[in-house]
Amino acid sequence: MKIYLDNAATTKLDEEVFKTMLPFMTEDFGNPSSIHSFGRKTRSAIEAARKTVAKLLNVTPAEIFFTSGGTEADNMAIVQSIETFGIKHVISSSIEHHAVEHTIKTLEKAGKIKASWVKIDKKGNVDIEHLEELLKNNARSLVSLMHANNEIGTLLPLKEVGELCEKYNALFHSDTVQTMGHYKMDLRELKVHFVTCAAHKFHGPKGVGFLYIHHANKISPFIHGGAQERNMRGGTENLYGIVGLAKALEICFNEMQQHQKHIMELKDYMREQLSQLLPGTVFNGETSHEKSLYTVLNCCFPSHPDAEMLLFNLDIAGIAASGGSACSSGSNQGSHVLRGLGIDMTRPSVRFSFSKFTTKAEIDFTVNKLAELFAVKTNA
Repeated sequence: MKIYLDNAATTKLDEEVFKTMLPFMTEDFGNPSSIHSFGRKTRSAIEAARKTVAKLLNVTPAEIFFTSGGTEADNMAIVQSIETFGIKHVISSSIEHHAVEHTIKTLEKAGKIKASWVKIDKKGNVDIEHLEELLKNNARSLVSLMHANNEIGTLLPLKEVGELCEKYNALFHSDTVQTMGHYKMDLRELKVHFVTCAAHKFHGPKGVGFLYIHHANKISPFIHGGAQERNMRGGTENLYGIVGLAKALEICFNEMQQHQKHIMELKDYMREQLSQLLPGTVFNGETSHEKSLYTVLNCCFPSHPDAEMLLFNLDIAGIAASGGSACSSGSNQGSHVLRGLGIDMTRPSVRFSFSKFTTKAEIDFTVNKLAELFAVKTNA
């Protein structure tokens, strides 16, 4: 039996998405920049995909730029907004994805900006009062804060932060890689200037994503060498990836309510079962549905002698999950997120993440296997 509970890392490609992509892999393969009929057909497909994405997010097609994924989109938003608008101060947090954190630290090391790190509580929530203080004391900042943390799932109040940035004339970039396709988003209402996406997080293909850029904040190109993406990103477009992204997002928005209900019930059930069968288990980050990404459950298990073998033993049992501590990641330092929140790094933390394909039977098998592993370790 193979059980996949690492959907925050990547998701299974939806069959309908694959069917939509297939003709552009085999028959409609023209270069979108070519002027003949082969090229015109694929150009039309890309623009139709752009319109689909824009409509779902309540923006204009001209504000959607396709990229190779979330990391490129994050880099593009941060680096080019700083360069284009002469930003000298960036506000972010210590628990951002490395695509954001490392980019900001690299720019600061190069002397291009000064970075400030907003305070975070033990659940991973941004201290809004501290954020406002940083905005007050620094003119024309760029704020880069993710919508949901990829390890613990704690949600940022996007609307509140967007309004605060508007109040202090700051630019607002949010990495929404973990939440795109899982929540309805009206980007006009949210007052966010840059939003990033990766298709493989919502049952689309790998190697494709997009950056939303608010029309009033046009930035300079990030990749040079061609006129693609309206001169913003040189290079032949990932045709079937773009088509697949749009289809995957469309499916997510159409089926969102039923998928949310299904996954929330599984997450609650797993948390309840673990609390009963493994006393002493605590859950990292926020746990309420209002404050937590419903697809992620980060568990901190009781200490035991072979904690560093937990993920390996789960894998042997056919269960795929990801680690969040030194013992499970193979890193001496462990998760920068858990460490930043003051989580006990001597205890094994595991992130389980769910999708519409996850079943209750899979949760039962996983919980029972965990109870078995801990019982064996305890009695050894």
